[in-house]
Amino acid sequence: MNSIWELETFYRRRDIIIIGAGFTGLWTAISIKERYPEKSVLIIERNAIPLGASTRNAGFACFGSLTEVIADSEKMGWDKTVELVRMRFEGLKKIQHYFKNSEIDFELDGGFEILNTDQPLNMLNEVNEKIKPITGIEKTYNLQQGKIKEFGLGKSNFLIGNLCEGSLHPGKLVQKLIEQCHSLHVEFLFGIEVKEIIENTREVQVLVSDEVSIQTDQIIFCTNAFSSRFLEDEEIIPARGQVILTEPIKNLKLKGTFHYDEGFYYFRNLGDRILLGGGRNQDFKTEETNTFGTTAFLQNHLENFLQDIILPGQDFKVANRWSGIMAMGNEKTPIIKQFSERQFCAVRLSGMGVALAPKIGEIVADELIG
Repeated sequence: MNSIWELETFYRRRDIIIIGAGFTGLWTAISIKERYPEKSVLIIERNAIPLGASTRNAGFACFGSLTEVIADSEKMGWDKTVELVRMRFEGLKKIQHYFKNSEIDFELDGGFEILNTDQPLNMLNEVNEKIKPITGIEKTYNLQQGKIKEFGLGKSNFLIGNLCEGSLHPGKLVQKLIEQCHSLHVEFLFGIEVKEIIENTREVQVLVSDEVSIQTDQIIFCTNAFSSRFLEDEEIIPARGQVILTEPIKNLKLKGTFHYDEGFYYFRNLGDRILLGGGRNQDFKTEETNTFGTTAFLQNHLENFLQDIILPGQDFKVANRWSGIMAMGNEKTPIIKQFSERQFCAVRLSGMGVALAPKIGEIVADELIG
């Protein structure tokens, strides 16, 4: 049994409980407390630190590559695509507004995309025109052929520059967001898993053990790929992203963030090391999992990609391997909705959580909680 002291402090009733302490949960808590400082907000996270994708991604401040935007427009139409680009652009601006670049290793060196066909170049002007009202830039995407040799990417036919993309340190960003939450008196319970949710006309009971339930007026699921258990009717497809990191490479030419094949491959320099992730389109079914880990097949594939495309003719050693779990659907629009009288969700960020979460938190606070 729990003591009266525990029940009246850690497990007391809250106005709002957020499940998940990743980017979405943290930004949502911040947005709610900034608008409604009188509300008590508790974040429950089942792990000792936020896992999923927030601290296990490749550290991209994602704006979106040219072929990715083109593919989205063909699948979702321009209205939804442009809205997603706007959310990402404004989300990255908001991160920089809250935190100094040096605090989170934010570098806006620009992004690049490798192309081996000239077909996407036919839409370059149209895409730039569509997003110009968002970025205020005449040519957000532009051809950068001179950089191919500079970066040592001799096997690439075309290189598209993207002025709005950058990189950051996801772990440091999560830490700064947690600090911001503490300053706003958001409370946390780490290492506790939600067992069951029981909603009635008066409240929601959040069962965290056989003995303990925490009452709340409203609950918000920010559990991304791990939401299927609670949101059975929503299309949430887990997508594991495997990553490798090399040991330092002498005279590394590569600098910036890079995409390849509609963003299915992504790589960047981390100082004088190369961080490479992706390739799940080579084995979609296996990677539709919410189980962490790596596979020999994809790890070998990533190493071959590194040798053939990024570092042709250069030796390297892999220093670290890991994976993160994203959430996908048939289209990239996030699911932000109220699905019962007292329950809400903000999930399925399609691998763009770094940039999308700051704006999603505002939507939850304004449109759902408000």
